[in-house]
Amino acid sequence: MSHHETLAYLYGLERFGMVFGLENISRLLQALGDPHLNLKVIHVGGTNGKGSVSAMMASVLQEEGYRVGLYTSPHLVSFTERIQINGVEIAWEEVVRLTDLLRRRVEEEEIPQRFTFFDFTTALAIYYFSQQGVDVSILEVGLGGRLDSTNVVNPLIAVITNVDRDHFQILGERIEDIAIEKAGIVKQGVPLVSGVTQPEAIEILEELCRKHEAPLRLQGRDFWGERIAPRTLNFHGHPWRLEDIRLGVAGSYQIANATVALGGLEALGERGYGVAEESIYRGLAAVRWPGRLEIVHNAPQILLDGAHNPAAARSLREALQEEFDYRHLYMVMGIMEDKEVSVIVAELAPLASVFVATRPHNPRAMSPHRVAEIAQDYCKAVTVMEEVSEGVEYLQKVAREDDLIVVTGSLFTVGEARRLLSKEQV
Repeated sequence: MSHHETLAYLYGLERFGMVFGLENISRLLQALGDPHLNLKVIHVGGTNGKGSVSAMMASVLQEEGYRVGLYTSPHLVSFTERIQINGVEIAWEEVVRLTDLLRRRVEEEEIPQRFTFFDFTTALAIYYFSQQGVDVSILEVGLGGRLDSTNVVNPLIAVITNVDRDHFQILGERIEDIAIEKAGIVKQGVPLVSGVTQPEAIEILEELCRKHEAPLRLQGRDFWGERIAPRTLNFHGHPWRLEDIRLGVAGSYQIANATVALGGLEALGERGYGVAEESIYRGLAAVRWPGRLEIVHNAPQILLDGAHNPAAARSLREALQEEFDYRHLYMVMGIMEDKEVSVIVAELAPLASVFVATRPHNPRAMSPHRVAEIAQDYCKAVTVMEEVSEGVEYLQKVAREDDLIVVTGSLFTVGEARRLLSKEQV
């Protein structure tokens, strides 16, 4: 297949939507020789921050000299962002080759084509990491945990960053229901590290960990992180004591993510994958995670942040109020219709002098007219622009050098803006 034929095939699998369960991914992996059985994995789930935590752990382990596979989703600009080894994206030639290989195996073994885009790409990533001989693979959960395609692995450690409301139509409305789904990645005897704070969610984790004889480490009980300056923290664990750790990513919420990442790395050391202090400092200083409080343009500054649920919107609002200086703030928002749109808009729209409602090219995206209707309760100047690029270009003309343009609401929106702005820089 060509590059374009490969993409057409992969995205064509999205017609199956979300099909939860491990049967399809298990069949695909079986066709590839079950590469997941011998893979050394860190499995990372949670509502928010799981991508950042994964990137932080990968950066530190890479500094230590490990060969690290990293599988995350969704991508912002290119599919190849999803599958990386030591920060290098998989080559398109490999994506084509592996897609063709798995398609042939599917046909030869007459596997019913009920598998999803995420099933297929997860199988590709696992096979690729196995073939490339990585020392450790970090797999980010796509959605939930219990029935997510990544949950076929038996990891070295599991991480649950936090539990909050998101995908409530699928995972449930109550924190307890969401926690049960997230905690589905707990495995027999496998240590779990978590930044969960709600008592009802902690109770569920404790119960499941007792049932599976899985050691549980909780942020605030077994390890702690303390913000001492912007992008800087101290960490206390057992036995680690680390001071003045500088982060390469912005946002006070990244202190909590870094704390969970360090708790995970400390637990990982007990599983035979130790890291030196200098690797921790260098790795966390070097970490980058696109689309999360990412400045991509100056004069005026343009900030990308894929805040797509209430907790992420609160974190973005706090960062905008506490960590950025600007004369006026202009906002572009495109959001998926299955999100808590009213809550997210209520958190962010009051900060905007001008609010542009838009829609990324995704069938799940909400009508920008509906987003604008909600935003009018919180911002006096609301306008609709169908294209993300149109909204960004409009605000670039309106804004002065000391203003801030924020693109948010979805990683799909952020990805389209990033694609536009990267072309401008070229």
